[in-house]
Amino acid sequence: MDDYPPGILLGALIALIFLSAFFSSSETGMMALNRYRLRHLARQGHKGARRVEKMLERTDRVLGVILVGNNLVNNAAATLAALLGLYWFGELGTMMAPVAITIVMLIFSEVTPKTFAALRPEAIAFPASLILKPLQWLFTPVVWAVNGIGNFILSVFGVRRDEQDSDHLSPEELRTVVNEAGGLIPEKHQRMLLNILDLEKATVEDIMIPRNEMVGIDLDNDMDDILATLRTSQHTRLPVYKDDPNNMIGLLHLRRLSRLLQRQEITKADLMQHTVEPYFVPEGTQLHRQLINFQSVKRRIGVVVDEYGDVLGLITLEDILEEIVGEFTTDLASSSQDIHPQEDGSYVIDGSATLRDINRILHWHLATDGPKTLNGLITEYLQDIPDSNMSVRIDDYLVEIMQVKDNMVKAVNMRHINAFLATLETDTE
Repeated sequence: MDDYPPGILLGALIALIFLSAFFSSSETGMMALNRYRLRHLARQGHKGARRVEKMLERTDRVLGVILVGNNLVNNAAATLAALLGLYWFGELGTMMAPVAITIVMLIFSEVTPKTFAALRPEAIAFPASLILKPLQWLFTPVVWAVNGIGNFILSVFGVRRDEQDSDHLSPEELRTVVNEAGGLIPEKHQRMLLNILDLEKATVEDIMIPRNEMVGIDLDNDMDDILATLRTSQHTRLPVYKDDPNNMIGLLHLRRLSRLLQRQEITKADLMQHTVEPYFVPEGTQLHRQLINFQSVKRRIGVVVDEYGDVLGLITLEDILEEIVGEFTTDLASSSQDIHPQEDGSYVIDGSATLRDINRILHWHLATDGPKTLNGLITEYLQDIPDSNMSVRIDDYLVEIMQVKDNMVKAVNMRHINAFLATLETDTE
């Protein structure tokens, strides 16, 4: 103590407290970095980001040098605090020193710097890497030995360093990131990104034009009827079949017939010459896969078939794109509404309406893992073709069947049970 005046020891202690704060903040800053932003900055040429990204390839080495340095500094600080306590207060000081240095280190070397580093990790991690990188080389033998012993202990418990979690996000995690982006991503863009993720949950059957709603050309019809269909069609591509859609011959692009339609006489042979081979799509194909398939085969429309080869409907590229960006077509047929709100809070819904559309428009949660349409949901639940004026409860929804025709539920009056209970409470009051 005589060789080192208290002033020098106190100065050294303060320096050690700052060094401990540096190591503590560096640890938090390195671990709190957003790895995706770090990767982006590194690709943009940010030197600090590149340096930190390289160091974090071996997280155990970075933590090793930080912890070695922090423990050396903290132990040295505790020793100096004990010496100063002995000098100033005698034996009582040596008892007080651990408590005092613990409080000081906790405030100035742990809580404060780590909190700041957690809030601004880049401001801490990038400059700190300039010091940690040479220290990593300087402490290589010690870090290597410490990491070796630590990895051995982990291996005893069945944990391997090379089994660390991947940085890849799952679809659900990515959906959470998009939802929590807030003002960073416009709301419309958020919806589009979420719709892209939802493509994996839907299949071509969910959005296809069902067979009974297909507009096509039956070659068994009179030529006058065929020409009337061609001239009044709201679609640019029409399926061509003979007698039955299962006898699909091809697809006809009306743009190729623009000159022929100006002629007075058009034969079925002329139509056949402009018909291209149909592109068949298996049922159950996920929408994101079908989008890629359309791109690879350079087609815009496909015929959906089941496992027996029977035609179920049509799927178009526009249908899939609308699942992402929303309705953009001016087709009059697509503007017809299947859902009609009533004054009592219920809805009159067409039986052919898809459950996905109903859920999307009304924010309901009808099960979509089975039947695709409201008619299918009701008939599967009842396991029978219902009669008109029949009521049934399906999960949390009250369904009143208004019309049944051709063995299909054509129209229902439907409401959520909460809306029904709210109506009863209003009537009671």
